[in-house]
Amino acid sequence: MTGLGIGGSSMKSGERALLQVGWELGYGKEGSFSFPNVPPMADIIYEVELIGFDETKESANLSSINYVGFGLTKVLPTQICFIFQGKARSDMTVEERIGAADQRKMDGNVYFKDEKLEAAMQQYETAIAYMGDDFMFQLFGKYRDMALAVKNPCHLNMAACFIKLKRYKDAIEQCNIVLAQDENNVKALFRRGKARGELGQTDAAREDFLKARKYAPEDKAIARELCLLAEHDKAVHQRQKEIYKGIFGTRPESKLKKKKIGSSLFGNG
Repeated sequence: MTGLGIGGSSMKSGERALLQVGWELGYGKEGSFSFPNVPPMADIIYEVELIGFDETKESANLSSINYVGFGLTKVLPTQICFIFQGKARSDMTVEERIGAADQRKMDGNVYFKDEKLEAAMQQYETAIAYMGDDFMFQLFGKYRDMALAVKNPCHLNMAACFIKLKRYKDAIEQCNIVLAQDENNVKALFRRGKARGELGQTDAAREDFLKARKYAPEDKAIARELCLLAEHDKAVHQRQKEIYKGIFGTRPESKLKKKKIGSSLFGNG
């Protein structure tokens, strides 16, 4: 698999990553009907961890692939063996999947604090992938609560990254996912309001901030955003007044002179 070899060759020992392989460098037009089962012309996302290098292996063709769960061991012509380890998600217990997702979320938080936003989002995306729709559909009660307690913060953290990257529509989409599960989530309302405000959707932004304030009345960040919106509205109103003034001008005073009607007209002469 050419794409995986290219991606793996750029990794460092100990690094974990999502490798996105386009179908042209993956299984091509035919796909794969053995393991892994890949549809024709399908892009693939591999979750990999490079444990280390093994130069003792003999070189092999790029097609020499041994899969271990969702990871693999692959021998490249450079006589370097990339070793990827991992347990198939389908073989994990519910607790293991949630735990693995939570670890990814924490890794993402470290990257976020260091302003490494792309790396952070990669970790959050991996965490979310552990809890796809098919998995969440099977969960009830405490297990669903446990999963959402990891999944929702990942979506919210993705939204925070998108806001920093000025990708406001993407931020709104992440917030909407959370609000579909928890319509009163304060962070989701706040970040969606922030993104909407940046897009000029001030009425919608105000609606989000007001609803967020209802559940977090002491939050200073929410109060600050509402003040900024009020100042924005005031500035817009002032500009509109100036525009109308420029178009129509000030109302002119009457230029008609009052005539004095006196004895010269109607007097005795």
